[in-house]
Amino acid sequence: MSIFEYNGSALVAMVGKNCFAIASDRRLGVQLQTIATDFQRIFKIHDKLFIGLSGLGTDAQTLYQRLVFRHKLYQLREERDMKPETFSSLVSAILYEKRFGPYFCQPVIAGLGDDDKPFICTMDAIGAKELAKDFVVAGTASESLYGACEAMFKPDMGPEELFETISQALLSSVDRDCLSGWGGHVYVVTPTEVTEKILKGRMD
Repeated sequence: MSIFEYNGSALVAMVGKNCFAIASDRRLGVQLQTIATDFQRIFKIHDKLFIGLSGLGTDAQTLYQRLVFRHKLYQLREERDMKPETFSSLVSAILYEKRFGPYFCQPVIAGLGDDDKPFICTMDAIGAKELAKDFVVAGTASESLYGACEAMFKPDMGPEELFETISQALLSSVDRDCLSGWGGHVYVVTPTEVTEKILKGRMD
């Protein structure tokens, strides 16, 4: 078993019309044994920028703390929040500088940039970015998430339809992966508000 699959995870971010959604499962396991059912994988950097960290749970928490530290330094120096594009370059640089002993994380970054244009991207453990205009996925359920998102995604969805689509994609995908699941955690972000919802899924 790969170290990336040790705790299990499912992450997906999807773009709508001037909005985006990012969702994860809630299971923390040690291989096939479930340890917690309320594990947080999605973290808020500021009101219009979120990061999801799949992979090894301990590395995800460590990396998040480093990213918060770097973002606060940026806020003090620049007196503004970081743009999603800038933040993705920061994450990539932090991962790449540890390339010989990497953080075992696959981040998913989602944010609203200039003119509230949604930005999503994912990267591997050493910071190689993959940009997308529709959706990005990560974690042990990524293969089934690709299939579900490919089938369900439509361009220019509104916040309600986007929530429905990403929730259905997540729940149907984690049912096909025994290392992730146990409900879901969804954030839908528009220029004016952030909506957070907890999904109930199969508890097995």
